[in-house]
Amino acid sequence: MATRRTRFPAGFGALWGCVLLDLIGFGIVLPILPLWAERFGARPATIGTLVATYSAFQLVCAPLWGWLSDRVGRKPVLVLALVGTAAGSLLTGLASSLVLLFVGRAIDGMSGASVAVAQAAVADLAEPAERPRLLGLIGAAFGLGFVAGPALGALAALGGPRAPFLVAAGLAACNAVVAVTRLPETHPGTRARQWGATASNQAAGYQAAGAEDPGAEDQADGADQRPPWRRPRLARLLLVAFTSLVAFSAFETTFSLFGERRLGLRLASTGAVFAWIGLAIVLANTALVAPAVRRLGELGALRLGLALNAVGLVLLAVTRSWVLLVPALLALCAGQGLVTPTLSSSVAGAVRAERRGGALGMQQAAGGLARVIGPLAGGFAFQRLGVPVPYVAGAALAILCLPLVPGRAHSGAGRLPLPHARAR
Repeated sequence: MATRRTRFPAGFGALWGCVLLDLIGFGIVLPILPLWAERFGARPATIGTLVATYSAFQLVCAPLWGWLSDRVGRKPVLVLALVGTAAGSLLTGLASSLVLLFVGRAIDGMSGASVAVAQAAVADLAEPAERPRLLGLIGAAFGLGFVAGPALGALAALGGPRAPFLVAAGLAACNAVVAVTRLPETHPGTRARQWGATASNQAAGYQAAGAEDPGAEDQADGADQRPPWRRPRLARLLLVAFTSLVAFSAFETTFSLFGERRLGLRLASTGAVFAWIGLAIVLANTALVAPAVRRLGELGALRLGLALNAVGLVLLAVTRSWVLLVPALLALCAGQGLVTPTLSSSVAGAVRAERRGGALGMQQAAGGLARVIGPLAGGFAFQRLGVPVPYVAGAALAILCLPLVPGRAHSGAGRLPLPHARAR
């Protein structure tokens, strides 16, 4: 008699908790970093460079962390990243000069590039059909971290200007200890070595599970040694990741200016709208992804998300009152809430399980580059070409992404069946 499948795979709760605590720590630091840097004589341009240092090191290191996790396992890389986060936050809080602030942010940026490793660990644990839902829940942990972190940082600041950074460092250190004791190793190659499995019985496991071996196509066309970014399916998904996030990050960057010009929003009301957007995306991650994937499939849900982003941006371009602002933002929140987890799931499913860390690292790098180009292009278009231009252009980019989404998903590029869990 078949047993009822549990709601979450073993180890997912511990992984979700580690991601949540990590993002709370990031949320503690980010809002107060500019004020802390001013104490060392930093001017606005220098502060911007300081913030960009984190993103630059994250951009460079994300593929390296993913590649390393494919070789030594997810758990040691995640633990090392958490230790790095603790060290970076501690150095930032104890810094006595601007140079040390830059070093601290560089260390924190390198450690923050491990997001792709956490996503790869979730993909390792999940069945293909469950992968978008579980990655959506990881996205919800990101959103909750960004909501809770600034509030905790504001409370910690009552203890002095260094206190928030020290709290973030302590949180990351505790998180590392919890990860050592509770996180499972999920990487298929590491599990296979532990069980004495070989490539042949891994392939047999895919066959027994009734799934396509995602490496079979590579072996058939002689492309087994190609780097992942040279594989057409993955390259198209990475292009979608970059292009769609250019559009969305341009919206994020210019929306406060848009609200001021078109709707007369002030600082407090703009902050409230952004908080509402964050919570709405969390709700979409948790409540919308699973039914959309069940009804439309992983790639169909991705296309729906891109289409909703396009609709939301077009509505935003013509918005001059709350009557249109609300449906525009609802469409954008629902769209981005669908795009983020389904795109990561599709990238994870485009390569063999033992290579997905590197693939997701490249997706994170593509997103990091988009978050550099999108704000620059959006700000230029808003100032030089007109208020609605970033949103019209963003909608066009989202529509251009639709034909780039591949037409068929690998059915077996999901969870690697365990050697002892063959079909009975």
